[in-house]
Amino acid sequence: MYKKFAVLSVLFLVITILLAVCSGPAPKASQAIQAPQGPAQPNVPNPGGPGEAINLTGDPVAGAEVFTKCQGCHGQEGKGGKANPGSDAGSIPALNPVNPALKNADPKVFATNLDLFIEHGAKPAGSSPARSMPAFGDKQMLTAQQIADVIAYIISLNP
Repeated sequence: MYKKFAVLSVLFLVITILLAVCSGPAPKASQAIQAPQGPAQPNVPNPGGPGEAINLTGDPVAGAEVFTKCQGCHGQEGKGGKANPGSDAGSIPALNPVNPALKNADPKVFATNLDLFIEHGAKPAGSSPARSMPAFGDKQMLTAQQIADVIAYIISLNP
């Protein structure tokens, strides 16, 4: 049980950093990423399952705009480095590069792994982390299309 919690906490930190990176340079419109069809096998054990965003086509240029809301925690271009006192890691995870546990050669799986954190949020491991990843989907802080766009942007930062 502790091992699962630790894995979830690390993944949460990674997603938090990924969201902060959204303020980096905008990719070219020709780099739009379309989620492939078919069942995804996410690497991230996050309760709630993926949201509608994984069935949409994300636009990394639009995602870069949305990511400006994320850079306060994840830093410009998702480079991370922002302190998170009280968390075991001590800082918010970078999204550029993203934690290898989230990255996958199958874009649908990669998108699903990212989506779980953006949809449902996460609390990092630690005694009292100063920052936690908000549940942008569950709390309707972002639309499904905005989430798809941010996912496309983060994927574009991690070729």
